[in-house]
Amino acid sequence: MSLIGTLTSGVSAMRSFTKGLEVIGNNISNVNTTGYKASSASFADSFSNTIRGSAPSSGTSSNTSAVQVGTGVRVAGINSRFTQGALTTTGSETDLGISGAGFFVVENPVDGEQFATRAGNFRTDDQGYLVSSQGYRVQGLTGGSAGVAPATLGDVIIGSNPPAGETLKSFSIDKLGNVVEFYSDGSSATTNRILLQNYNDPSALQKQGDNLFNGFAAAGIIGNNPMDGTTNGPGEGGLGSIQSGTLELSNVDLTEEFANMITAQRSFQASSRLVTVSDTVLEDIVNLKR
Repeated sequence: MSLIGTLTSGVSAMRSFTKGLEVIGNNISNVNTTGYKASSASFADSFSNTIRGSAPSSGTSSNTSAVQVGTGVRVAGINSRFTQGALTTTGSETDLGISGAGFFVVENPVDGEQFATRAGNFRTDDQGYLVSSQGYRVQGLTGGSAGVAPATLGDVIIGSNPPAGETLKSFSIDKLGNVVEFYSDGSSATTNRILLQNYNDPSALQKQGDNLFNGFAAAGIIGNNPMDGTTNGPGEGGLGSIQSGTLELSNVDLTEEFANMITAQRSFQASSRLVTVSDTVLEDIVNLKR
């Protein structure tokens, strides 16, 4: 039984460390991905076979320790690390980086499904909507004009309601997410406000590819849903500020990843050695009778 158990332990270790290497490889491959958050694998021991259970002391004997033999290792979890990535300047007004906590929320205009993202490489489409690279519309407060603050929750759209006879010349986005439009007559108005959303447990968010996350319920939106327009916006209530003209880089640390890769590689090598040694011992047992 012990030899079979040794083989099982070695195989479980090889399987687990392979997953760990896959996580490291994915981190390294996304070192240049905008807004990417690195992941790390954690391990836990598998079920232990109990040969003898523990027992408390009695009036005539002392306590007895348990005798258990482990059966290997398993992957306990793969969690994303939501540490701040460095901000790099791009010069594009629609590139938005978050300095601090929070996520942009974008919505698929086809089915209305919403996603969170830290990747702020946005653009304005042919209708004026501020959209992600997938065409998903950035969410916030809209409907503002001269003397009227934006108050309607929905898709951020730029240049949709200029003063009569005027045309949109340019716009800017400040640290609080306010979108200020400038018109041909020299006037300006705050027409939109981009909102951020944060979570009690960001690691519970599920990656959906394309730098998008969902699973808001499991992550636990902090306080009331910031997307209802009644809670704090960027730069308020613990949320980070928006830096226009910048993008957040991946938070992958190549030095750390290569060190982890060496550790995982050596662990895999030791596990494979365990299997070969167990095979040699089994061979000797089989050859005892000839």
